[in-house]
Amino acid sequence: MSEPTGKYSITMPRDVAEAARARSGPSGLSAYVAAAVARQIERDNLNELIAVAEAEHGPITEEAIQARRDQLQRARVQQRQAGGADAV
Repeated sequence: MSEPTGKYSITMPRDVAEAARARSGPSGLSAYVAAAVARQIERDNLNELIAVAEAEHGPITEEAIQARRDQLQRARVQQRQAGGADAV
C-alpha cells in the first residue's frame, strides 16, 4: 500500500521545473519531485550522522575515506570474479 499523499504548492525557478518535467517521464513531475526531496532528506540525515560521529571521534581523514573506497572497489572486483555478474 502506498503512503497517503497531500497536495502542496511550491515555487521553483521555471527552468528547473521544465527540466524536471522533461526528465520525469511517465511517472510525472510530482513523483520526480517527491523522489528528489526524499533523496535530499536521506542526505540531510546522513550529514547529521556524520556530524555526530565527527563530534565524538574527530573528523574523517581523506586517507580513511580513500581506504574505504579502495576496500569497496576490491570487494566489487572479487564479486565479479566470483561470478556475481549482477554485482556493482
